[in-house]
Amino acid sequence: MESKDHKSGFVSIIGNPNVGKSTLMNALVGKELSIITHKAQTTRHRILGIVNGEDFQMVLSDTPGVIKPAYEMQASMMNFVKEALVDADVLIYMVTPEEKELKQEQFFEKIKKTKAPLYILINKIDQISQETLEKAVYHWETQFPKAKVLPISALTGFYIPELLQILISELPTSPAYFPKDQLTDKPERFFVNEAIREQILAHYSKEIPYAVEVVTEEFLEDPKIIRIRAIIMVERETQKGIIIGDKGSALKRVGIGARKSLQQFFGKKIHLELYVKVSKNWRSSTQQLKRFGYNNS
Repeated sequence: MESKDHKSGFVSIIGNPNVGKSTLMNALVGKELSIITHKAQTTRHRILGIVNGEDFQMVLSDTPGVIKPAYEMQASMMNFVKEALVDADVLIYMVTPEEKELKQEQFFEKIKKTKAPLYILINKIDQISQETLEKAVYHWETQFPKAKVLPISALTGFYIPELLQILISELPTSPAYFPKDQLTDKPERFFVNEAIREQILAHYSKEIPYAVEVVTEEFLEDPKIIRIRAIIMVERETQKGIIIGDKGSALKRVGIGARKSLQQFFGKKIHLELYVKVSKNWRSSTQQLKRFGYNNS
């Protein structure tokens, strides 16, 4: 039975690509729910990470980096960011020390007008001098006089436990939105797709990772093993050849990496079968995007 003083609310994390939003969410939740690579636009969906305590539930939103959309999929990614802005009980705007503004002026203005408590988190402070940090703090305090500006390092964990307590204190009094043993709003298949996509981001260069989507067609769980069959979708035949590699060597490397990561995530043996298919120009096809879960507009 929840107490009358139980707190619950949505904390949205937004910012430019590659500022460390996914690293922060994983650090606060204590589990790797969002994929992290040095490549921009790694996060394509809005992923909820849930932090549960006896008298609170904090629902964190990791969102795609703010960009000017160039095609239909990116427009859908920006809709996820808009959603997160609207329903935030607490808003985190995350920046790196050298940044001065969001890449989309429209979002910048929306953040300024937010009614929710606003926190500007200056991330990656483990990489800079005290003087650079002081300049960054001054800049953001001037830009957002009502916000609280906090320096953190999501990667090293600097100021993360303190931040967690601050965010909990800002949550409104409310019953929990999700069951208390739940860590995320996403189904198992979503994390299979993300684990495979993470390997593709790590092992292929240039355009390939951005032209790829993953669909898990089969997820059969037994007490000791999970059997998974997944399809890697690309936009062109040439990309299919690159993904597979000489005698299937590149695809095999992706499979080995994804299997290791999924065994860790699910705590079970994983049998993983991967196939590659061409779905022409899926990033601009409304029908295909709907199938891949981008139909939120």
